[in-house]
Amino acid sequence: MDDCREKRRRCTKLRVSTDNNDMEKMMHREIERQRRQEMASLYASLRSLLPLHFIQGKRSTSDQVNEAVNYITYLEKKIKELSLRRDELMLLSRGTPLDDSKDEMETMNHVVVRQCLVGVEIVFSSRSCRGQPRLSSVLQVLSENGLCLLNSISSIVDDRLIYTLQAE
Repeated sequence: MDDCREKRRRCTKLRVSTDNNDMEKMMHREIERQRRQEMASLYASLRSLLPLHFIQGKRSTSDQVNEAVNYITYLEKKIKELSLRRDELMLLSRGTPLDDSKDEMETMNHVVVRQCLVGVEIVFSSRSCRGQPRLSSVLQVLSENGLCLLNSISSIVDDRLIYTLQAE
């Protein structure tokens, strides 16, 4: 009889320990499932931020992360290039004109270069009575720096031509 009681105790202890193990396993599975769902959501979010040409076709998660790294590197390089172009244009706007003649200095005496949403905005003015303004030289500098003219507005105010150029 003692043997039966002993066996019952062991079975009860075994059941309790297996119940605890089952609960721990279930909790671990649930936590792991939630982690996988969160990771899938984060990968989907990352994928949605990438341009289509970086994520063409069905790719593994590691490929998508690698393409995200490539895209970030591309953007950093583009930012550096645009910053250098902006700095060059700022130096050109502060420097003296290419032709040091007095008429040239009087013709174009105000230049502002600033960053805008689409690239660079250049505003300059010149006296309309002093002959042809140097719009062509500004366009040449834009072309040499690889910038494309997006928009150009000109107006006359108090005998001055004011040009506003947007370039990308």
